[in-house]
Amino acid sequence: MNKTFLYEGNRRALLVVNPISGTRSKDGIEGEIRSKLAKGGITFDVVRTTAGGDAFRFASEAAEQGYGIVLVAGGDGTINEVASALRGTETPLGIIPLGSGNGLGRTLGIPQDVQRAAEIIAGGKVLDCDYGMVNDLPFFCTCGLGFDALVAARFAGMKRRGYISYLRSTLAEYLSYNPEPYGISIDGKVITEKALLVAVCNTSQYGNNVYIAPDATVTDGMLDITILHAGSPFSTALTGVGLLTGLVGKSRFVDTFRVKSATISRLSDGPVQIDGEPLSMGKVLDLNCVSSGLKIFVPGEPISFKPILTPAESFFNDLASNLRYVIGKRFGE
Repeated sequence: MNKTFLYEGNRRALLVVNPISGTRSKDGIEGEIRSKLAKGGITFDVVRTTAGGDAFRFASEAAEQGYGIVLVAGGDGTINEVASALRGTETPLGIIPLGSGNGLGRTLGIPQDVQRAAEIIAGGKVLDCDYGMVNDLPFFCTCGLGFDALVAARFAGMKRRGYISYLRSTLAEYLSYNPEPYGISIDGKVITEKALLVAVCNTSQYGNNVYIAPDATVTDGMLDITILHAGSPFSTALTGVGLLTGLVGKSRFVDTFRVKSATISRLSDGPVQIDGEPLSMGKVLDLNCVSSGLKIFVPGEPISFKPILTPAESFFNDLASNLRYVIGKRFGE
């Protein structure tokens, strides 16, 4: 399993900010983190995205312009763009999670609090992380087909972001969704399943503490495939509870596989969600895991997931972070 190491390279950083990610204002974020990063000898310049593709371009240009670190303040979609540019390089990624779900940051134990996330970057511990590939496109959290991809497409079209909007998208899509058949080829063996969704996971969760693959890690060189079958509204509700508690694998309506690579075939060419962003893709998806392909600042060695306990701890950490944010805004801190 991968181990953390101390970053000893160039401390000049570029901070990529997505102003519209998540629900929190990004105004003044530079001031919030500057003193924290200075403790680690990190200075930074700031760029802000205005359109899709900006984050990838900024990160790609950073190395050419002499930056040793790229930081991103945004959600998993923005992180995907920056990470896509940095994969396979020696340039580490620093994450300040400010999206709606923050699946990658949560999996790595990075706080939702801006200043505490900055302190982790200043601490200088870096982890070589895996990522997935689907038809030559990288993903760092999850790649989903079926129900979750349609939820992502509906969510992407909503003006309001955040957990409540995501929940509304989920409920609205569930009422009209019909499960689809999939053929999943693993090591030459084909598994045919009719499923509500198929999620291929590098991380343990989608985000928002929804654990679609509780045993997944970013350091094992494998992808976790979770298949959720359709059941009655009651059984589906119980599966939903499992997603929140980390016990989803205990449901008889769930199958899981751990793979280095796989091919998924489907009858339709509907949307596929990649790190929460819906994309149009074909009927055949080739997937594989790239081991240790991205360097990320982390708080320490990955911590083993514990059902119920890990979700509860994350929930209370989120609550504390939100309270600090509200109090800080109220009193101008």
